[in-house]
Amino acid sequence: QVQLAESGGGLVQPGESLRLSCAVSGGTFGTLTVAWFRQAPGKEREYVAVMTGSGATMYSIDRAKDRFTIARDNTKRMVYLQMNSLEPEDTAKYYCAGRPGNVATANASGYGIWGQGTQVTVSS
Repeated sequence: QVQLAESGGGLVQPGESLRLSCAVSGGTFGTLTVAWFRQAPGKEREYVAVMTGSGATMYSIDRAKDRFTIARDNTKRMVYLQMNSLEPEDTAKYYCAGRPGNVATANASGYGIWGQGTQVTVSS
């Protein structure tokens, strides 16, 4: 059974960076597609980025492409989200989500495995 656990959130000032981590336990990591989503209070869950087990990536064009980078370390069974030039609008709870196979999707309903989330707050 695959389980996901996020870490790395915190309080930062605008313009600063954070790296979120998603630890994956169980299952076959190499064929697991992992995505990052976020949800701000009162808003719907929003797709940020996804990486398949084979290394293909896809980003939310509006929000993440130029400032966020998704990466994975197969030996450590970790998926990361490097976030640079953070803005107050990036404040949200960030979740990693997994699905078996190497097909990326931006649709949250396509992921059956979710972590508990890690809070990111960007404020001066």
